[in-house]
Amino acid sequence: MVDDIKAFETEMNRGFLQVLVLASLERRMYGYRMVKHLEGLGYAVEENTLYPLLRRLEKNGWIASEWDVSEGRPKKFYAITERGRAVKEQALAVWSRQIEILRRIMEGGNDVR
Repeated sequence: MVDDIKAFETEMNRGFLQVLVLASLERRMYGYRMVKHLEGLGYAVEENTLYPLLRRLEKNGWIASEWDVSEGRPKKFYAITERGRAVKEQALAVWSRQIEILRRIMEGGNDVR
């Protein structure tokens, strides 16, 4: 049973993490800082999960990156783009509709008419 919920949680986390990253990048941030930021919010994500996702989001044009070499060690900073904001808002709207449907079902409103 534990394996079942782990697989289920992994599947649910795929889309959630994308929205979470887009929302987090309203503030310019580098990868390791984002890992720590999300951990601080109670959401653990491994770097080997986050970095491929950042590359995909950038390839889609939803985020942009730039290197900052002003400090001792170069850091790649990411920020959401206008296109990414539009995707984030649409995804949040879908999520809100899904939560509302689930809420209605949980309250017994699943009668078929």
